[in-house]
Amino acid sequence: MTSADHVLGALDPDQRAVATALDGPVCVLAGAGTGKTRAITHRIAYGVLTGAFAPQHVLAVTFTTRAAGEMRVRLRELGVAGVPARTFHSAALRQLQYFWPQAVGGEPPRIAESKYGLVGEAATRCRLVTERTEVRDLAAEIEWAKVTQTAPDDYPAAAARAGRRPPRDPVEVARVYATYEEVKRRRGYIDFEDVLLLTAGILTDRPDIAETVRRQYRHFVVDEYQDVSPLQQRLLDLWLGDRDSVCVVGDASQTIYSFAGASPRFLLDFRKRYANAEVIRLVRDYRSTPQITALANRLLERADGQAARHRLELVAQRPAGPEPVFAEYPDEPAEAETVAREIRQLLDEGVKASEIAVLFRTNAQSEAYEQALAEAGVPYVVRGAERFFARPEVREAMFLLRGAARGGGADTLLGDVRGVLSSVGWSPEPPQGIGATRGPGSTLAEFVADLEERAAVQHVPTLQGVTLASLHAAKGLEWDAVFLVGLVEGMLPIAYAETPEALEEERRLLYVGITRARERLTLSWALARSPGSRPSRRVSRFVEELRPARRAAGAAGRSGRSGSNGGRRNGPAPCRVCGKALVAALDRKLGRCADCPADFDEELYERLRSWRLERAQEQGLPAYCVFTDATLTAIAEIRPITTGELATISGVGRAKLDRYGEDVLRLCRERTDT
Repeated sequence: MTSADHVLGALDPDQRAVATALDGPVCVLAGAGTGKTRAITHRIAYGVLTGAFAPQHVLAVTFTTRAAGEMRVRLRELGVAGVPARTFHSAALRQLQYFWPQAVGGEPPRIAESKYGLVGEAATRCRLVTERTEVRDLAAEIEWAKVTQTAPDDYPAAAARAGRRPPRDPVEVARVYATYEEVKRRRGYIDFEDVLLLTAGILTDRPDIAETVRRQYRHFVVDEYQDVSPLQQRLLDLWLGDRDSVCVVGDASQTIYSFAGASPRFLLDFRKRYANAEVIRLVRDYRSTPQITALANRLLERADGQAARHRLELVAQRPAGPEPVFAEYPDEPAEAETVAREIRQLLDEGVKASEIAVLFRTNAQSEAYEQALAEAGVPYVVRGAERFFARPEVREAMFLLRGAARGGGADTLLGDVRGVLSSVGWSPEPPQGIGATRGPGSTLAEFVADLEERAAVQHVPTLQGVTLASLHAAKGLEWDAVFLVGLVEGMLPIAYAETPEALEEERRLLYVGITRARERLTLSWALARSPGSRPSRRVSRFVEELRPARRAAGAAGRSGRSGSNGGRRNGPAPCRVCGKALVAALDRKLGRCADCPADFDEELYERLRSWRLERAQEQGLPAYCVFTDATLTAIAEIRPITTGELATISGVGRAKLDRYGEDVLRLCRERTDT
């Protein structure tokens, strides 16, 4: 069994101060990469092992199921089991479901999986014509109002005070908000914000229930405290009552969710709430090289506002590494293609794909990099896309596996799983080099139970691919090599960040991006959106502050790094059907305007798809890494029969021509001969 002394022995002096601060309120100001999760899990473990805490009386709260799962794993590794580690929502939901029959009576209402449909219906009832993106924005406004505890009638004034930019007139948003609440009640639904609101309401109205909860949970640890909303703080206060056994951990310089109602003031004002609070700072950065850490510190030197006054200057603990690279490109395709080539080179040098990330400000920027990586034969994973366990095919597979487990199953786990999944078209062979396999001796029931536990905490399979993610989705993660792309004015800072507070949050977003990198960091931008367009874009003001004197930085991006605009022609290529300039990514891929008629050979396309699947399975790669659907479409339209003709098709570079050219030309010639 792990001893208390052993738990402390693995910590640096500042982390040890956190672990041994068991009494009274504690505020940990923890910079990026300083081991905050390590410090607070060791604090919990030390408290349990010394008898200061009983595991069942501790509640550790964080903001993502992934972080909560990681905390539970670390505690188990330290020999401490039984400590609840949950998100605010999951902790509140358990209490709401348990106490609802006692406090209200009957079954608790159902939680709506998504509020978009209900918001859309509310907008229609208000006689507003809305597009899909506007419904999304209205839903975001409603979420903000609820976590800031703003009623519909109060929304216009509250939005004005907060400097919000609602998608509609504030009075119209308030009408939609009120109608949404009415629609939800009539349907018998609650949303995720209601989980917190209703739980807080029960604890406020029923002192006996509040006392029951407080007897259960006597010590609290709150991670990412800079992202707490007023509603979450209200719930935490109700859990605590008049006690002060709470440890909060956060970094005001990583506050990036103010748009969603989060506020760093609870972290920054902690000493005002608890005059006797112990404040501990973690500044030793174990994640990044001194070069990356220095860049992050320089970025915050020019920060302004309340959060900036509490910034932490990181002290690098790792050996020196390469200097961060600043690269400028003539257009977005050149930027994406060069980044993909450099990632391909890193893979060839032995860097794992899962240790590389491309980070951008908005999800809309992902497409260009998905295409460029696919053309370079690089597998990738888009973070923040549809949840793995919510995919229809995964849900169907788990349904069938549960049924098989209840029915007894076959003799071996492998036989059971293969038999069940092959019935719905799944391949019996796993992809090479991806994920983990189940150990021998496991039963189907154990396998299903493990899957259900993973689904409950959204512990998705780890895929060996380059991560594509927005800066917001990258929070809490880290990679050996990070490419920060699209760093231009209007994108970072985003165009609608007009107030000083909003601009400072954009600066913090870049800080989060920089501090995700362990060893290699590249910051890049493009002067134009498409080839041949006027170079009217300006590099982000934040990057301008950081990059070396202009010397040859621009030239390095234009020529040295991207090979004189990437070796492509000056200006966009013409459509082979109508001759119009091709600007959109898909159009350039097809070699024609998407809406121009084309002579498409459907049979050749299907043969190419079958061949692609076979080659992908042989190499243990996703199919798109051989050729994308758009490239196959172009091949099926052009039907090349010579190497020169095949080489003219977008997506068929020299490496793919050497690797796959002979097979593709053979298929095209066979089709032509018939």
